[in-house]
Amino acid sequence: MVDLLLEPFASGFTQRGLVAGLLVAVMCATVGVWVVLRSLAFMSDALAHGVIPGIAIAALTGADLTLGAAIAAVVTVAGVSVVSERARLPEDTGTGLLFAGMLALGVAIISRSRSFAVDVTAFLFGDVLGVTAADIRLQAIATTVAVVASVVGYRAFLALSFDERKAVLLGLRPRLARAALLGLIGLTVVTSFRTVGSLLVFGLLVAPAATATQVVRRVPAVMALSLLLGVLAVVVGLELSYHLDLAGSAAIAGSSVAIFFLVLGVTSVRQGLRQRRTGVPSSASTAA
Repeated sequence: MVDLLLEPFASGFTQRGLVAGLLVAVMCATVGVWVVLRSLAFMSDALAHGVIPGIAIAALTGADLTLGAAIAAVVTVAGVSVVSERARLPEDTGTGLLFAGMLALGVAIISRSRSFAVDVTAFLFGDVLGVTAADIRLQAIATTVAVVASVVGYRAFLALSFDERKAVLLGLRPRLARAALLGLIGLTVVTSFRTVGSLLVFGLLVAPAATATQVVRRVPAVMALSLLLGVLAVVVGLELSYHLDLAGSAAIAGSSVAIFFLVLGVTSVRQGLRQRRTGVPSSASTAA
C-alpha cells in the first residue's frame, strides 16, 4: 500500500511537480483566506481570466509569459477601478465587464493564432508535471513574499475583511490594504499559472479557504487548516493523475473542490444532528 502511494513520486519530474504544487498550495492558502473573508472571489476569478490576453500576446511575441501575465493583471485591476469610479457602478459590475472583456480579447488572440495551441493549453490549464527548476524558484520567491506580506499586513487585512469603517478609525489605511490585497491576488495568479494554469488556480485559491471556514472560526486556525487542505489537494491530485492518467493540474484543482463538498456534507449532517438534539439552530462565524 505504501509503495502504491509513493510510486507516483519516484521520478524527478513528479518530484518537481510536487514541490511546485506545494508552494502554490501555501501561497493560495495564505492569500485565499483573505479572498474568502473579503468576498473577493469574483475579483480573483476575473484576474485568473484577465491574464489570458497578456500570456497569449507574450507567447506570440516571444516575450516572458510571466511578464505578460503581470501586465494583463495590472490592466484588469486598473480597469475595474476606473469603471467603478468613473461610471458610478458597483465594483462587481466593473469586475464583470473586465472579466468578459479580457476573456473575449484572450480568446480572440488565441483564435487568430492556432499555431501555438499546445502552449495555450499549457498556460490555460497548467502543466504541473512540466515545471522546471526556474519555475520552482520563482514560485518559492512569490510564496515567500505572499506569506511575509500577510504576516506584516495581518491587522490591516483583518480589519478590512470585517469592518472597513473600523479600519479607518484605527488608522490602518483600508484603501492601501485593499490595494495590497489585490496585488497579492494578482501575484498568486501570475506566478501560479505555469503550475496549475490560469483557469484552474482559482480552485486552489478559494476552495481550501472556503473549506476551512466551515470547520474553524479564528483566522489563524482558518489559515492553518486551509494550508493543510491545500497540501492534501496537491498530493491527492497528483496521486489521481498518476493512477488514473488524468491531467495533473485539473486533478489538483478538482480535488480541492471535492474536499470542500465532502467537508460541507459532513458538517451539514453534524449540524443537523446537533439541532435535532438541542433544538437550537447552529451558527458559526469566522473571527480573529
